[in-house]
Amino acid sequence: MLNFLFPQNSYPTSVSVMLLALRLLFGGVMMWHGITKMANYENLVSTFPNPLGLGSHLSLYLAIFAELFCSVGVIFGAFYRLALIPLIFTMIVAFFIIHHSQPFAAKELAFIYMVAFVILFAMGAGRFSLDNIIAAQLTKNHAAEYTEY
Repeated sequence: MLNFLFPQNSYPTSVSVMLLALRLLFGGVMMWHGITKMANYENLVSTFPNPLGLGSHLSLYLAIFAELFCSVGVIFGAFYRLALIPLIFTMIVAFFIIHHSQPFAAKELAFIYMVAFVILFAMGAGRFSLDNIIAAQLTKNHAAEYTEY
């Protein structure tokens, strides 16, 4: 479980830099969507879609949580894979439920985010992430435990 949460990646520097750039780009833009939703909460809450039958208020809260707070985790590479799960789920709902009957051009952005987040999930956060720092510390502590015996 810890390896899933905090994988220690041995990617070349170029791949880790690319992952950092993608985290900053997609996480930053998605965070902006969350900030916009939070700033316009009062205007959005009455018209926000309720695709899962949870109510507009809760649906909006969950979208803000994913887009704002989980994006911060993606940007910093902190609890990275856990942070990506709500983002992927939100984009799946947006693509397949909210915009299902619309032309592809209307749901293209949700599709791009969904694919990017799935790829980032599969790749991991890279060397330049808080998760990698935590993984290195866990590995060091784990190795120290075995050398004491």
